[in-house]
Amino acid sequence: MALPPIHSAFEYPLPLNTETAEPAHLRRAFRTGEFTGTTANMANGFTQGNVAILPSRYALDFARFCQRNPRPCPLVGISDTGNPNIQTLGTDLDIRTDLPSYNVYREGQFEQSIPDIMDLWTEDSVAFVLGCSFSFEEALLKAGIPLRHVELDRTAPMYRTAIKTSPAGPFSGGMVVSMRPMSPAQAIRASAITARFPHTHGMPVHVGDPSSIGISDLTQPDWGDPSEIREGEVPVFWACGVTPQNAIQHASIPLVITHTPGSMLITDVPSEVC
Repeated sequence: MALPPIHSAFEYPLPLNTETAEPAHLRRAFRTGEFTGTTANMANGFTQGNVAILPSRYALDFARFCQRNPRPCPLVGISDTGNPNIQTLGTDLDIRTDLPSYNVYREGQFEQSIPDIMDLWTEDSVAFVLGCSFSFEEALLKAGIPLRHVELDRTAPMYRTAIKTSPAGPFSGGMVVSMRPMSPAQAIRASAITARFPHTHGMPVHVGDPSSIGISDLTQPDWGDPSEIREGEVPVFWACGVTPQNAIQHASIPLVITHTPGSMLITDVPSEVC
């Protein structure tokens, strides 16, 4: 199965400090095409979200899938049918334009990445926003826990696993995880810190041997960029909001739109309040 491409680096420089910028300023930069890359380490202190947009007839089953799988699919917002503005997540927020990049799937197959979905959004569209682990990365950095993908200006690696999800309607498939390498002591601290963020995946689902969760080669992620595991480090895995994209590929729905992995919706919601 062909995998969609990833934006792994800043393709357009922004005239503002992306770490401390207000979410609305960044959304406007995405909307106007000033930036089309990863949102890691942006708008620190605010919740970032994975996005899935489906026809309304699939919305209830998808909501059930998220409810049954809260670790990889923590719901933080749902649009009204046909309304691209999710007021609970931000002012002046338009789900059709305010992400750096979108992926388009037809019949479960990736078709293309595009900068906006103005021509694809319909009166029947429903948007789901799921918490993203980018939201807790500021807390890890403040605790002195390094993030390799931020250090290397890459997209965090993501992997399909053998961890099963609970199906709902046409949605099923294995959990997807993101990986961050760190020392064993840092992994313990990271677990305690990220437990404070249950709506952005919470604490890790696995630490150590990747083969025990069905990952055969850490140098070949299914999404994102390979990382570097250095001497004395272990891989630490968090549930990932790309899990719905895996489920969508199993569902073979006529048209589904998602965020491009690594290119998230930045909301106005504080990350520790969500």
